[in-house]
Amino acid sequence: MNIKENYLKAIYSRSPEWVPSVEEAVRTIRPPVQERPSSAGKDAFGCEWCFEEGAQGGTFPGHGNYVITDIENWKEQLTLPDVNAYDWSEVRERANQIDREQYLVGGFIEMGIFERIYLLMGMEEALIAYYTNEEEMCELASVVADYKIEFLKKYHEEVHMDILWYGDDWGTQTNLFISPEKWRKIIKPHTKRIYDCAKSLGIIVNQHSCGKIESVLGDMIEMGADCWNPCQPCNDLARLKKEYGSQICFIGGVDSQFVLDNPQATPDDVVTEVKRRIDEMALPDGGYIIGPSHSVPYNPEKLNAMMRTIKEYGREIYQK
Repeated sequence: MNIKENYLKAIYSRSPEWVPSVEEAVRTIRPPVQERPSSAGKDAFGCEWCFEEGAQGGTFPGHGNYVITDIENWKEQLTLPDVNAYDWSEVRERANQIDREQYLVGGFIEMGIFERIYLLMGMEEALIAYYTNEEEMCELASVVADYKIEFLKKYHEEVHMDILWYGDDWGTQTNLFISPEKWRKIIKPHTKRIYDCAKSLGIIVNQHSCGKIESVLGDMIEMGADCWNPCQPCNDLARLKKEYGSQICFIGGVDSQFVLDNPQATPDDVVTEVKRRIDEMALPDGGYIIGPSHSVPYNPEKLNAMMRTIKEYGREIYQK
């Protein structure tokens, strides 16, 4: 069994031979559309991004100069990017170089509906508008979803992706940014349309959403998500695995905040954390792909401990 076959078995809980790690069998081809620039400046929607040397996490949204300053007049203020205006030739070329017998071709679409709306409006104004201007926010969410669907279709036409990393951070460390009821009314139906488009193209949906989003994990499964990453431990991951079992593949889970990025934690602590996650999430028949619960620079010694334990214990667990 090669790494692609094992990865797919893990996704669909079909008894993989080992617990795969996050990027083991996926080769991601990033699109030419800039939804988050790597340096200070504007993205494809005209939203401002800032950058500070030495700060972790890369660029971050600027404060002020928002594209939408009046939610009741958003149609006059928003201009959507033209996905056909970009040069896709380099993307096509990179996709053509991937050995599809060994690897899944991954797509990458970030700044989903919830994130794109607050980038356009500013976080405070967006959160208020979900409660004061529900109709306008529903309309705006629909238009953003329409754009994402057009983007996805063009992207797939060029690279023929197997799996889509679709990013939209819905949670803080304690709950969703908005109530589950508002999320279900405004974000859910239009996110489902994006999932439906991916499914119609034969693409595996890997939903990225940071924070504590366990209150809507059942909704994600109902909508058609195949995978969820990065499974941050502010969620009760062991309980969620028991509750949802093979209905969704959990990706990530190794505690970044209190283990990998904790200066007091040791490589032995990392080994313990990795084994605990595998024990909780990989049994009985897969449905787990292991990796950090967030991506930040880590101590090389801790990374080595993590990868060594994944390689060794990730095979041992299915041989017991």
